[in-house]
Amino acid sequence: MFPTGEIKISLDEKALRDFVEQEVSKQIHQQLVLVDINKLAEVTCMSVKYLEDEILRDPRMRVHEVRKNRKRWWIAQPAFKAIVDIVSEW
Repeated sequence: MFPTGEIKISLDEKALRDFVEQEVSKQIHQQLVLVDINKLAEVTCMSVKYLEDEILRDPRMRVHEVRKNRKRWWIAQPAFKAIVDIVSEW
């Protein structure tokens, strides 16, 4: 027979939650190749109009824009980095 005993594990819930959110965010961003304006609005929590007026007119974002007919996409990783750069200048 195996001896019985008690094992107690103490977890910092906030640290665990932050770690899980960070890892999920990494996985989501790594999976995206192209993003459209609706996805950018969802990921950045900014409205489509605000993105159009303040972010997408910036030359750092235009470099990563891909167009076909009237549809626009942005290369995901460089676009996210450009948004961080633009926002950090405010």
